[in-house]
Amino acid sequence: MNKILQKQIVQLILERLQKEGHQAYITGGAVRDIMLNKVPRDVDILTSATLEQIKIVFSDRKVKIVGKSFPICMVDGIDVSSGRDGFECSNFPESDLAKRDFTLNAMAYDPGKKQILDPFNGKKDLEKGVVRFTKDPESRINEDPIRMVRACRFAGMIKGHISLSSLDIILSKKDLLSKVAKERIRHEIIRAMAIDKPSLFFKALRQTRLLSMIFPSLDRCHDLDGGPHHGETVFEHCMMVGDALSANRPILRLAGYLHDVGKFDAALIKKQKLTFPGHEKYTKKMVNDLTALRFSCMEIEFIESLTKAHMRPLTDQTTAKATRRLLAMLEKYDLSYQNFMRMRIADKKGNLAKPAYTFGDIRIRVTKLQQMINEKTPLRPNYLKITGNDIIRLLNIDAGPKVGEVKQMLFEQILDNPELNNLEDLKKICLSLKIKE
Repeated sequence: MNKILQKQIVQLILERLQKEGHQAYITGGAVRDIMLNKVPRDVDILTSATLEQIKIVFSDRKVKIVGKSFPICMVDGIDVSSGRDGFECSNFPESDLAKRDFTLNAMAYDPGKKQILDPFNGKKDLEKGVVRFTKDPESRINEDPIRMVRACRFAGMIKGHISLSSLDIILSKKDLLSKVAKERIRHEIIRAMAIDKPSLFFKALRQTRLLSMIFPSLDRCHDLDGGPHHGETVFEHCMMVGDALSANRPILRLAGYLHDVGKFDAALIKKQKLTFPGHEKYTKKMVNDLTALRFSCMEIEFIESLTKAHMRPLTDQTTAKATRRLLAMLEKYDLSYQNFMRMRIADKKGNLAKPAYTFGDIRIRVTKLQQMINEKTPLRPNYLKITGNDIIRLLNIDAGPKVGEVKQMLFEQILDNPELNNLEDLKKICLSLKIKE
């Protein structure tokens, strides 16, 4: 626990509370993370002092009361919570720990005695990789149904499983999830993207039948065959692709888990083989799920665009013209070539029937893209060396949609031959175009 106590403010809070005659412990996730040999993201302190007493003890510090159901004090940014039963409780801190969500979060560290208080065998559950509700599972879920999703996240985080008793209660109470604010579910999903293998989170969601309530577009792909070009189901493929993407880019990683859900709608049998023509265009169900979960418009557009773009081919044989058209498509979708390549690399890695890209394969593809970018080819119609007013004067047409149509026609030719992107050549091309009245 020395890593936690190295934070001066944590030491100050603990020592000052104890000096004033109050019990004070480090609790929850910090204790759990240290036992998992992880650096704690946050440190929570539990004390026998009331909220008013905390405010008095730290009158010289920055103190703020937050939270309605379970108000806590923020002392210089550190959570300091009062024992929920106050001084009337005879068995503090066990009474407070009993109301924590899971046994692995219901431990406390006494820095004075250098002792861990573990009344519900959280350490043992951690060692066995078990997520178990503290005391009465039904009460814990009734208090806050989001804990069912949290159980899945913790199962993924510790690479373990949910206890049978806890699993049974979740299955019987899963409908309570509909009462949870969608923003809170989204928050749990984003936090799950930070664990080593979020696929374990999604698999736990499916085991608890919560996935069908959160991402029905993904859930329906569980038993869908991947077809002759894959050695795994569509669901398994999505799981491997997401796991292969960086935890530092949570929205990109989430796109990996969802990028092929359109295969369910696109699936058809052709020449006695299962195929998914144009599956990347079937994004409606995925977008509906993300919208319901209150993901932002920007996040949804990014995931949808990456899904639509991920099938665009790029090989060592791809021509300069095709590469320019690929970059123009990425520009249209407001995607960087780096994110496109990250998805392509992960997509290949998640296919058991084909080899992953080698470093050389990646270098060839990135070099092609960078060469085209360095040529400064216009990647949008508005980047042409001719303006809308030029087109109006030249063709003697009114301002309106036809101007945009002409620009698009010019743009298509420039993608094939960037050297024509000068005013004189564009004027000549413009005059040669057949414009429909």
